Amino acid sequence: MSTLSLDRGVLLVARGDDLQVERVAGRADAGSPCTPSTRFQIASISKQMAAAAVLLLAERGALRLDDPIGRWLPDPPAAWSGITPHHLLTHTSGLGHWEDYPMIDLAAPAEPDKLLAVFAGLPPLFAPGTRWHYSSPGYVLLARAVERASGRPYAAFLAEEVFAPLGMTGSFAGAAAGRDDVATGHEGGRPVPSWDLDTVSMGAGDVWCTGADLLTWLDVPRRGRLLRPAAVAAMTAPHAPTGRPGESYGYGWFVGTLAGERAVHHSGDNGGYKAFAGWFPDSDRRLVLLTNQAEVDVTLVEAVLR
Repeated sequence: MSTLSLDRGVLLVARGDDLQVERVAGRADAGSPCTPSTRFQIASISKQMAAAAVLLLAERGALRLDDPIGRWLPDPPAAWSGITPHHLLTHTSGLGHWEDYPMIDLAAPAEPDKLLAVFAGLPPLFAPGTRWHYSSPGYVLLARAVERASGRPYAAFLAEEVFAPLGMTGSFAGAAAGRDDVATGHEGGRPVPSWDLDTVSMGAGDVWCTGADLLTWLDVPRRGRLLRPAAVAAMTAPHAPTGRPGESYGYGWFVGTLAGERAVHHSGDNGGYKAFAGWFPDSDRRLVLLTNQAEVDVTLVEAVLR
């Protein structure tokens, strides 16, 4: 098994239930070292928790994956009438990604309905279900739908219905103000401001985890925890080809091949943070990388498994 240079963060590799690699390195902030209890932004891996929230509500009949998404949003534009939660979960809705909305400051707070209005101001890039285009704004809409369908704030729903049942005691969603053991993002060796996680990145990149918690999270596909078997299968099914050879997107997961074997996985990239989480079913290995250093190339995690 190869090594990965890691100046700040946590690297965990497990085979079955045995932890084979545990590396904790560098500083969480100017005054504290990284420890196993340090929470990092997992960035776009947060989309998996949003997908789980939607599927939990679907299991309970509170919403349907083929609902018009406008049923769960205030004043949706007519152009969104054909978009469903399934389209948003699979990035086939036609909504753009952050680079398509240059007027949005990812680090600045936003009023929720005004943010939706900004998203609505850009016509869909294509008809729902006809193409694949990665879209964090689509997952923001899903988080709003979770709030509407559950009658609870999104972060509270994750805390009560996702993290608590799995025993992910170090995980939370949203801003880290007032919390202990949180890593500060760094770029070029300097701390950088966090993106807004309460509204702008809600559902798309808002979750903080310890390395151990994220390893536990991988037991959702691996052991079928939290969700019924049909929902777990739907999460990791190859719903939409991404355009890269042999790769598709499920509900919050990339499905394909890494390091020469089947994998369900996702990476994350918020300002000052990088993350990766993947399960490799053929060898029953799980790999988690969390770092508060923007320069880490998470594609190098493949080398760890060889």
